[in-house]
Amino acid sequence: MTDADSIAVALAEVLAPALGEVTVDGLRRLSAGANRETWAFDAIDHAGGRHELVLQRQRTGAGLPDQNSAEAAVLRHARAGGVTVAEVVAAGAPPNPVGRDYVVVRRLPGESIARRILRDEPYAGARERFVADCARELAAIHALDPTPLTDLLVRVDDPVAAQRVSYERFDDPHPVFELALRWLDERRPEPQDPRVVHGDFRMGNLLVDEDGLSGVLDWELCHLGDPAVDLGWLVARPWRFGGDGEVGGMGSRAELLDRYEAAGGRALSLDELRWWEVVATLRWGVACLFMVDDHRRGRSRSVELATIGRRVVEVEYDLLLLLPELVA
Repeated sequence: MTDADSIAVALAEVLAPALGEVTVDGLRRLSAGANRETWAFDAIDHAGGRHELVLQRQRTGAGLPDQNSAEAAVLRHARAGGVTVAEVVAAGAPPNPVGRDYVVVRRLPGESIARRILRDEPYAGARERFVADCARELAAIHALDPTPLTDLLVRVDDPVAAQRVSYERFDDPHPVFELALRWLDERRPEPQDPRVVHGDFRMGNLLVDEDGLSGVLDWELCHLGDPAVDLGWLVARPWRFGGDGEVGGMGSRAELLDRYEAAGGRALSLDELRWWEVVATLRWGVACLFMVDDHRRGRSRSVELATIGRRVVEVEYDLLLLLPELVA
């Protein structure tokens, strides 16, 4: 029995409480996701109804805590709060028939591949609305009541300290990362009350159709913290995919801040957003170190992880662009 066959059997079992007896059809692994496996499939119920679904489960050796069952609670809470997210059908932590932490959701319409969204004609109108759509969704996420999730989500009060601890785990010095840590320490903004933070709100984790943003995906890094984390991550250069704009390759930082405030988010200055963009860029660099370390140590042998590890030098370049006063 192949891995896909065993997953199909397990899915039929875990979906039974929600959908009744089902047959799993067309199970296929998608390329998306460095930390999790993503599988698309249809579940056909006893009446012949077809349910278009997606399974996400933790990959082996990911170096991250199991988060999918917590993510299911977050998705339900976000959906109830008006965020554009998929409906959760089933979720569970080990031990379970799927074998790992997992969540199954209903598939949403739309495209997530950045190069298509940025260049293909069907998405021209969506590109014009992209910044406003992102600002609306982010404001809705940050308006969620964090109380029901307090016991499920990690709270990050000091993102600089968190990145320093992660970076120092590796015997792999990068002077530009150390410059960025010092720069961030010297320019900290005023602390904010913790809110629900998506944690990975960027191109690649956003579905877009011809009408605009149609879904917010991949909540595995959701946590409690300063909402500006999400804005800095969205404008970071690695997530522009060759686009000319500053917000996922579309629009400007100034437009994002204006739209976000108009949608109910707190006011931020461009200088404060720059600080969070440096945090985001450094965070991606440290994440690259983690992923290549998984590959090198054999926890999860993967050409994709090895390739991502080579992008550390790109992150160093991006940081130097953001910190000209340190390298002039």
